[in-house]
Amino acid sequence: MLYRKMPKNGDELSILGFGCMRLPVKEDGSVDEERATRQVRYAIDQGVNYVDTAWPYHMGESEPFLGRALADGYREKVKLATKLPSWMVKSREDMDKFLNAQLEKLKTDHIDYYLIHNLSGETWDRIEALNVIDFFEKAKSDGRIVNAGFSFHGLANDFKRIVDAYPWTFCQIQYNFMDEKHQAGTEGLKYAASKGLGVMIMEPLRGGNLARTVPLAIENIWSEADVERTPVEWALRWVWNHPEVTVVLSGMNEEVHIKENLKIASEAYPNSLTEAELQLVSKVEQKYRQIMKVGCTGCQYCMPCPSGVNIPECFSIYNHLSTFGNAEDANLLYIGLLSGAVSGGKPGMASQCVQCGQCLEKCPQHIDIPTILESVAEELEGSDLEERIAIVKQEMHKQI
Repeated sequence: MLYRKMPKNGDELSILGFGCMRLPVKEDGSVDEERATRQVRYAIDQGVNYVDTAWPYHMGESEPFLGRALADGYREKVKLATKLPSWMVKSREDMDKFLNAQLEKLKTDHIDYYLIHNLSGETWDRIEALNVIDFFEKAKSDGRIVNAGFSFHGLANDFKRIVDAYPWTFCQIQYNFMDEKHQAGTEGLKYAASKGLGVMIMEPLRGGNLARTVPLAIENIWSEADVERTPVEWALRWVWNHPEVTVVLSGMNEEVHIKENLKIASEAYPNSLTEAELQLVSKVEQKYRQIMKVGCTGCQYCMPCPSGVNIPECFSIYNHLSTFGNAEDANLLYIGLLSGAVSGGKPGMASQCVQCGQCLEKCPQHIDIPTILESVAEELEGSDLEERIAIVKQEMHKQI
């Protein structure tokens, strides 16, 4: 196992972190606790020392599970990360209420790495106004939190101002070779690192899609490499090639995947890919873009939309559907990120488009945005949309 040092506190963290959002489950959908415990402990025994969970993972099962899985001395072997569910916080008092409940669920007296979950610019403005900075200062002072951070799913400019708003120890962003210009992206990664933040990476495989059913055209490009690697190894090594990255989180729920990821994590040094290999990854990324339905680069020039549509995110999820064919995954992303059910913010769904045409003048790719938004709404919303949103809200807003 390779390790990288956190800039501000000197912690030596395993470059592979165990993400507990996609644990193995039984037929009824509940966590297969016996198997998941074996997996988590095996990874820790092999050198993983960063474990990440959150309030809503597995419909609230993940934190209590992890509290039990880290018994028998395993809690002392890891840095534990969990998150304040920002969309559920309505007052300054709620912040302490959630943290104290999480400490109880996780059977610990402190959280090593505590994040505000799922920030965008709008969500940050709301929770900052509720005095979250005071919460962090007091929770760090009394020892319940060691390091403060945030996870991010918004626009690049908002990311920078959040980084600058507080002396964070770390942040967590979505990053992979398909998302260099999406959300925080490469620009955000480098900015956070320049400010001394450790950077934890989520979705290095885009929810597993960069490793799952790989199109033949992509397979053919990978086969051009002088060194044979699986798509998983290419994707993970590309992320770890960036020296600004501290930890890459993987939602490992198959034993064979854990072993593969551990092997890669013992070899993936920063700046270890050759220029030819980086060009090959770029070629794969470009081929994926050709396969996608919308040639959107996520540049954000079309924003803000006067009707509140989050155009880049709509197109990103639509491309996710067309490229990987995973309708369940795409629908969950669409509701989770665009309905407001998770963030508590304003919705940004495709059906909000009123065909005003302002975006057409701004798009450097000359995309027929209003027409494509109609297709997004048709494929990802449907007649049962409100019912699906209600289900997500119900699960995400379960009380303590």
